[in-house]
Amino acid sequence: MDHSGHGMMTDLPPFTLGRGLEWSTDPFFLVSCLVGLALYGWGVARLVRRGDRWPVGRVISFVVGVLTVLLVMCTQLNDYGMVMFSVHMVQHMVISMLSPILLLLGAPITLALRALPVAGRGRTGPRELLLKLLHSRLVRIVSHPAFTIPLFIASLYALYFTPIFDFLMESRTGHIAMMVHFLAVGLVFFWPIMGVDPGPHRPGYVMRMLELFAGMPFHAFFGIALMMASGPMIGTYSHPPASLGIDALSDQTAAGGIAWAFSEVPSVVVLLALLFQWHRSEQRQARRIDRAADRDGDKDLEAYNAYLASLHARGG
Repeated sequence: MDHSGHGMMTDLPPFTLGRGLEWSTDPFFLVSCLVGLALYGWGVARLVRRGDRWPVGRVISFVVGVLTVLLVMCTQLNDYGMVMFSVHMVQHMVISMLSPILLLLGAPITLALRALPVAGRGRTGPRELLLKLLHSRLVRIVSHPAFTIPLFIASLYALYFTPIFDFLMESRTGHIAMMVHFLAVGLVFFWPIMGVDPGPHRPGYVMRMLELFAGMPFHAFFGIALMMASGPMIGTYSHPPASLGIDALSDQTAAGGIAWAFSEVPSVVVLLALLFQWHRSEQRQARRIDRAADRDGDKDLEAYNAYLASLHARGG
């Protein structure tokens, strides 16, 4: 099947939500999602078998995150997204801004570190390799705001407003690579901000909020640019199949509206998650201070009792 925007499935009927949600398998994403769910399930099962607990909320978040990827890549949304800019933009927004947040809240790295067995003395196993990667210079660079924010912005403007997008849309492999890129950029951008997994960059909560708001406005500006354009800006979508009954400029305007509106959704979700994490952190800190004060009080009482005992002994 030709997966170019101009030749693929030119007999598609007009888009409706019901048609868009019909099953249409993309083998790469189907296998990847199933493998991800299986590995996560193995990790949780391993913890449960040895008597450890793993929060149910994290399981739900990760599973829903994987399902959102399946929703946009293994239904006819993926087919329509090849010929309709507006549907493609739904795919892009979900897989780059919603799926990463849900996957990160599932804490897959923390789960892997707890579930993978420790290699023997002098040996290197999967857990040791993962730890080495987390502490590597590469991860320090790709998780730094000086890298993540420009990457987040460039994945919009440098992709859509250059010939790169049309080149990738000419083949199935290029389309899959672009969607993997969107997911990876979302994961890299949101991980230092609100991910619960360990990472080399963990600024304070105020700085994390500033990082979030530094990137989000560019999605809105991108959407506005599409909405205000006087003609089609993306070659792939400039001549939609006649069977769809749509106008290229109107579809582009709708795509811009989706990009503009969707930029607000992750901002709210991440902000709520950050505020919740901040509150939990303050509670843990308060408990630590209380425990330290209790220990200090016990030591003072023990010292005072010892002093009284020594006085009593001398008096005797």
